[in-house]
Amino acid sequence: MSAPWTGFSYIAINLARFIRPGEITFSGVNSTLPMLACLLAKKTLDEDFVYINVAGGVDPEPSSIPLSSSDPVLAQHSASIFANEDFYDLCCRGRMDLTFLGAAQIDGQGCANNSAIGDWHNPKVRLPGGGGGAVMLPTALRSCTWRTEHSKRTLVNKLDFRTSWGGFHGVVTPIATFIKRDGRLALDSWHPESSLEEVRQRTGFEFDASTAHPTELPTERELQALASLDPTGQFERDARVSLR
Repeated sequence: MSAPWTGFSYIAINLARFIRPGEITFSGVNSTLPMLACLLAKKTLDEDFVYINVAGGVDPEPSSIPLSSSDPVLAQHSASIFANEDFYDLCCRGRMDLTFLGAAQIDGQGCANNSAIGDWHNPKVRLPGGGGGAVMLPTALRSCTWRTEHSKRTLVNKLDFRTSWGGFHGVVTPIATFIKRDGRLALDSWHPESSLEEVRQRTGFEFDASTAHPTELPTERELQALASLDPTGQFERDARVSLR
């Protein structure tokens, strides 16, 4: 029988479930959970996919799993090495199937704010900006993001600033997984220890939940793969993910 989810395993495994065989998938800067998700999918999918990371590695076989998703170890034993412009070229030519990109705020259309919290001219917090996401989010065939908390300050009705348009096709938090449907994020499933009511209460935008259901528990294969990537639990401790 499968073990119950933790907030950490919920995010990592459900991000991995967005990856499809035969696709080209990319994980970017400060993206430890998507990095783990891609390496996990390499162990759990019966058919392969192409994994490209921001360190330039293409289907790498790293000697160790780095704490940083930008570590050069992620280029070890790669099939090829890509420069940054190659990532954008794949997106703009319609060849990038899935990207994992971060976001400070996400609205109901799946658009992202990575620029500022508060008024642009006098912000409470100045964020690092869109980086490659401003190009990759609107041009990749699909993009997914994650948040280690689920709250109305991150899942908002209106962005303080729109850094990237186009919209995420998937969002994973510790208690819910959203997918894009008819131009808006819809609830796909919720953590079995949460509820539809809790997800609504903690989300700043309205969403369709007509086909939503409790998320299927992780399989033994998924749990074993994640444990092999994080044998000491360091990644889980660093992520500090909690349901509430």
